[in-house]
Amino acid sequence: MSFLRPRLSVCIIGAGNGGVAMAGHLGLKGHRVRLYSRDESKVAPVRRAGGITVTGAVQGFGPVELATTNLAEAIDGADVIMVTTPASAHVSVARDLAPHLDRQIIVLNPGRTGGAMEVHHVLRKAHRYNTVAEAQSFIYASRAEGPDRAHIFDIKREVPVAAMPARRTPIVLRTLRRLYPEFVAARNVLETSFANIGAIFHPAPLILNASKVDSGVPFDYYHEGITPSIASLMERIDAERLAVAAALGVITPSAKDWLEAAYGARGETLYEAIQNNESYRGIKAPQTLRHRYIYEDVPTGLIPIASFGRHLGLPTPFTESLIQMACGVTATNYWLSGRTVQSLGLADMSPADIRHYVETGFKRPASAPAGAAIPAFAHPQM
Repeated sequence: MSFLRPRLSVCIIGAGNGGVAMAGHLGLKGHRVRLYSRDESKVAPVRRAGGITVTGAVQGFGPVELATTNLAEAIDGADVIMVTTPASAHVSVARDLAPHLDRQIIVLNPGRTGGAMEVHHVLRKAHRYNTVAEAQSFIYASRAEGPDRAHIFDIKREVPVAAMPARRTPIVLRTLRRLYPEFVAARNVLETSFANIGAIFHPAPLILNASKVDSGVPFDYYHEGITPSIASLMERIDAERLAVAAALGVITPSAKDWLEAAYGARGETLYEAIQNNESYRGIKAPQTLRHRYIYEDVPTGLIPIASFGRHLGLPTPFTESLIQMACGVTATNYWLSGRTVQSLGLADMSPADIRHYVETGFKRPASAPAGAAIPAFAHPQM
């Protein structure tokens, strides 16, 4: 794997809205692109066309040198593996990748809450030591208009990225900025993880509008679906997120402050800020509760907040109540698949230990003083 070539070889895992846009855009930029999906119906049209047609903020035809359902073939010789699947699939993707990895950098787009820690933990148990990084959010607002067509509405001006461990972030960014100069360094994966605003904005409005969704009544998701009372609950869940993050040494914007920074939308309350955000106007609500706003954002957004809260002795009653409602309305126990301190390999760590781990990639022995560390793969849980 060379970092001196003007072009990079990039394997994109997932051929949904994000993966198709990324493959087309990076092909347009001149990089060597491979696209992988388990679903032959998604890659066969790309293979026949030889690439992806991109419209919108970026326009043109992006060549794709390989579109395949063969994972080993897709990642062979790749410099970077860009994972664009829903975060709820990260564990299965890591397990599938493990037997075939060489020295590739793996980037989760995005990681949601705990994604890089989760994949790092899975790979270490398989004795694979690839660097894993996560983006705080997906770089595009995009939609697939067909298996070989993508419309990119916008490209974010700045997307924080952190590696697991953080000491490798500068190395990762030297490579990733050849793909996207918009990528910038975050402090560590705790910072990218607890800035997951989707956990606040997605599940609550969908669950609390379940009767409208079930009856097929169309409505604007944000401006009609988020009433003052629903926004009040969202603010309380957001306060629990901020408290857990602070206990881990992470300072992150509130949902209301994020709206102002991202969109210039202001208000005295979260409800007012949402109503003042013209970018949300006209965005329709999902037509089913079997939607990623629940099956992705609950196990990889809300459950990590609640699990870290329990671990740190911080109550998260509003977050846990919404999780239970999500389990009830979909008849699914998301606690079984959700990210917890146990599944991330952090159950025996203090906040200081967790910070040390994400910064260095090493775990301290339970009896060791603060300055001591051992390789993560030597830890009994690994």
